[in-house]
Amino acid sequence: MVLVTGAGGQLGNSFRALAKQHPERLFNFAESGNLDICDRGAVMAFFKQHSFQWCINCAAYTAVDRAETDQAAARKVNVKGAKNLAEACALAGIPLVHLSTDYVYHNNQNTPFVETDKVSPKSVYARTKLAGERAALAANANTMIIRSSWVYAVHGQNFVKTMLRLGRERTEISVVFDQVGTPTYAPDLADGILQIMDKVDHGAVSPEQFRGVWHYSNEGVASWYDFAKAIFEIKNIDCRVLPITSNEFPTAAMRPPFSVLNKGKIKNTFGINIPYWRESLEACLAHMD
Repeated sequence: MVLVTGAGGQLGNSFRALAKQHPERLFNFAESGNLDICDRGAVMAFFKQHSFQWCINCAAYTAVDRAETDQAAARKVNVKGAKNLAEACALAGIPLVHLSTDYVYHNNQNTPFVETDKVSPKSVYARTKLAGERAALAANANTMIIRSSWVYAVHGQNFVKTMLRLGRERTEISVVFDQVGTPTYAPDLADGILQIMDKVDHGAVSPEQFRGVWHYSNEGVASWYDFAKAIFEIKNIDCRVLPITSNEFPTAAMRPPFSVLNKGKIKNTFGINIPYWRESLEACLAHMD
C-alpha cells in the first residue's frame, strides 16, 4: 500500500486521478483531517494500523508570503511533519518520497541548477523546506527528495486559475518577467514518481540509487510573463499582459530570479520522459473552463 499525505492538494489529487491506472497498487490518501503529520504520536499510530510499502509526502505549508509572518506554522508542517514521516518510514523499513522546491536555489546562477549546486534559501518557506529535506534524509536514509517548481493542476489554487480569473475580469494585467523557471503540471510529476517507484520495485534501479536529492519539472524555460501569455493564447482570452519587474510587484517573500532545474539525473537514472511545459499546459487547460 502507498501512503499519500497531503492528499487534498494539487499533487495529492493528481495521485488520486492516476490511481485507477495502477490497479496493482493500493493507495491510502491521507489529508490533515485524518492524519496530522505534525503529531508524531498520531503518525506512528497510523503506520502501526496499516502496512505501507511506500510513503509519498505531498503535505506542505505553501503559502509563501504568509509564511514570513507565520514562521512557526510553516516550520511545524515543513520540518517537523517531514521528520515525523521519515522516522515512521525508517521504523517500517520503507522508502519516503518527499516533495520540495526550487525556492531553495536563490543566487546569481544563470544556468540550470543540478542537485549538487549550492543552496541559498531567502524566504521562510524556502528555509523550512530545505530544513525539512535535511530532517527527512537524516531520519531515513531511504528518502528521495524531489525539488520541483511552479506546480499547478486542475485542482487547488494556483497561477493558472488566477490568470484565468483575472484575464476574464480585466482588459490588461501586469506580470513579472524577471523571474524565470519552469511550470510543472502536477499529473506529470505524479506519473513520474509512480514510474520511479515501479523501477525500484522491479529491481531496475537499486534502493541506493533512489536516495538523495533529485529534480523534476517540465521541460523548457519560461518567465511568469511567458506563462501568463501562454494561458491567454491557449484559451483565446483577450487580455493584454504587461511585463513588469519584481521591484514593481513587491511581495512579502523574495522569489528566486532564476530557478530552472536540470533534470538530467532523474531522466538518465530512471529512463523517464518529461513533457514540454506548454504541451502540459494545453492538456491542463483542456479540462478547465
